[in-house]
Amino acid sequence: MPQQCEVVRNCELCLGTGMEVVPGKGARRCCCRAESLQSNFAVSAQIPLRFAECTLQNYTPAQSNGSQLRALNLAYRLVKDYPAVERGLLFAGPVGVGKTHLSVAILRGLNEKGVCGLFYECGALLKAMQDSYGAASQISEANILAPVYDAEVLVLDELGATRPTDWARDAVMQIIGSRYNRKKLTVLTTNFFDTRRASDEEILSDRVGVRVRSRLREMCLTIVMDGSD
Repeated sequence: MPQQCEVVRNCELCLGTGMEVVPGKGARRCCCRAESLQSNFAVSAQIPLRFAECTLQNYTPAQSNGSQLRALNLAYRLVKDYPAVERGLLFAGPVGVGKTHLSVAILRGLNEKGVCGLFYECGALLKAMQDSYGAASQISEANILAPVYDAEVLVLDELGATRPTDWARDAVMQIIGSRYNRKKLTVLTTNFFDTRRASDEEILSDRVGVRVRSRLREMCLTIVMDGSD
C-alpha cells in the first residue's frame, strides 16, 4: 500500500496538524507539510523510477508541435490555479509524446504546494484488485482502493490499455464513479481517442465503456496530443 502523506509532528507552527493559524488571516497549509512531502515525493506518490525526475520544466515539446505545447501550458495552469480548479486533465495521444511525463510533473508541481497525490498505472491497479480476491492474499480490495478513492489528486495512467472485459469496465467505473461523486481531482492518460481514424480502430468508449467516458467528460478536459515517439 502507498505511504500516506504525513506532517512534521514536532512543528512549532502547526503542532503537527498540518495547518498553521495566521492571526487576522485564518488558517493555511503549513510549510512543514510541503517540505515533508517534497522529500518523499516519489515514494509516497508511487512514482515509477523511470519518471521520478519528471517536471514541467524539463518537458520539451517537439519543435513546432502545437498540441504538445498546449498540453504543457494547461498542465502549468492546473498547478498554478489549484485548488481553484474544477476539472482535471485527460491526455490522449500515441506512445511517446509525453503524456505520463506531464501527468507526473503535475503531481510534482502540486506536491511542491503541499498537495498529496498518488500515481497508478491502470492495468497494475486492476491486477492488484484481482489478486486481492485470492485466498492467500494478505490485503483486501477495500484496502487497495481506499487510497485511490481518498487521494487529493490521482493520476491514472494508461486508461483503456487493459483488455476490456465486463469486469474491467465495472472496476474502472467503480474507481471513476467514486472520484466523480466526491469531486476529487483526477488526471489521466490514454492511447485511445474519441473519434475513429480508421474503420477498425477502437475508441476510448470501446475500451472503458460509455458510462466511464461520460463521467470523464465532466471530470476532465481532454487534451489530444500528437507527434512521433
